[in-house]
Amino acid sequence: MKIESTRFGTLEVTSEQIIRFPHGIPGFLDEKAFVHLPHDENSPFSFLQSTAEADLSFLLVEPFSFIPEYEFVLGDEMAGELELSEENPPQVFLIGTVREKITDMTVNLLAPIVVNRNKGIGRQIILDKTEYSIRHKLFPEAQAQGTPEGGE
Repeated sequence: MKIESTRFGTLEVTSEQIIRFPHGIPGFLDEKAFVHLPHDENSPFSFLQSTAEADLSFLLVEPFSFIPEYEFVLGDEMAGELELSEENPPQVFLIGTVREKITDMTVNLLAPIVVNRNKGIGRQIILDKTEYSIRHKLFPEAQAQGTPEGGE
């Protein structure tokens, strides 16, 4: 199947590459099918491109490469909906936003995307009762290395 993308051009994808989001993604509830596009083979960055809307893609970040302590509990109902098991563990991604500079990039820790790659289904879940932020700085050390106010 061919899909069009303003970011990636024309893509030839197989049905196995499609991830279905039965509930859509918050803010894009009508978008139910996306293709996952790794940036590079070993990169923690990837993209989620809509199969229907050429202009709609999300930058994804594998959280554990940057925030090893990131964790949340996925309830039994959600795990069942995604058909997850010990043999079929989830993949977890965060949606990233790049500001003017890559060092100002933020990720949404409050709404991870959970995917069952073997079944090709996913869902963005909204965490509650947590201190996580929707604008967590991915590279906080870049801010710390900046010139202090009043400094040279």
